[in-house]
Amino acid sequence: MLLALAPAASTEMGPFDRVELAQLSIHQRIVIRIPRVFGRRAEERSEFAEQRWVTKKGPKCVPMGAIEGAVITGSDSVDLLVADGTRLRAEFDDDCPALDFYSGLYVKGTSDAMVCADRDSIRSRSGSACKIERFRRLVAKR
Repeated sequence: MLLALAPAASTEMGPFDRVELAQLSIHQRIVIRIPRVFGRRAEERSEFAEQRWVTKKGPKCVPMGAIEGAVITGSDSVDLLVADGTRLRAEFDDDCPALDFYSGLYVKGTSDAMVCADRDSIRSRSGSACKIERFRRLVAKR
């Protein structure tokens, strides 16, 4: 009687009886948004605009996490405000107008978490990208 209730042995495989192998690849893209300074207090903005700067030799690379903001001050460069209080100017080539960055700018994440001249680009919200030719350190003119 028990044999009558057991399912019949079958040589056919059901839809879930075979083994399938699959591979899943996950790719990430990290983009760092750099805020413009114009959202800050009015006295901070006017202080930065009124200050005259002298450019000195700058670093080859800057840590991404150290960049706190950006100011568009020239036609071919963007000034970056760094966490330690220094100011750096990212200079672009002649083909790349900084005016595209008025709506904000982005930096694509790298494996070393650094933004480097002659390697990385700054991207605008509109989609254009400008390669950074060099960084110049800004020193307040006395």
